[in-house]
Amino acid sequence: MSKKEFAKNAIKISGGIIKTADLINAGLTKSDITNLTDNSYIERVKHGYYRLSNTNISEEQILSTLLPEGIVCVQSALFHYGYSDYTPREWNIAVPRTISRSKLKIDEVPIKAYYIQNELFEIGKTTDDFNGFTLNIYDRERTICDCFKYRNQLDSEIFNKAINAY
Repeated sequence: MSKKEFAKNAIKISGGIIKTADLINAGLTKSDITNLTDNSYIERVKHGYYRLSNTNISEEQILSTLLPEGIVCVQSALFHYGYSDYTPREWNIAVPRTISRSKLKIDEVPIKAYYIQNELFEIGKTTDDFNGFTLNIYDRERTICDCFKYRNQLDSEIFNKAINAY
């Protein structure tokens, strides 16, 4: 079996995105990974994460894999629940204040991070389906409370529509 086939099988088993350590466990060396990247067979999604080149991976899959502790909030949650017809340009994601800032640097997915105190972070947390991928999201009540908390950052039309729709 060639190095390309090893990489392809390992990436398919992992669901489309794989860690460097998992590629090494599959039988590749670091130089093999570098060669596959240089030859455009695989491409780097983020430091330590790879995918096959020329494959479509959704933003939801990237978020569920690379930022599993993140929680969809504010405008993204409003849009998901149907309280807003405005599609956000970036994902609004709540993260604990203690998270490493480098973990949020994902080039393929625009993210606006909301840093939440650890004791308040889990309140209202639930999960929901986003185009076939399960992501954490704040429930409807927490989302409306966040609208009041971040009222100055929201467009007044979005705020009013969300409150009326709720």
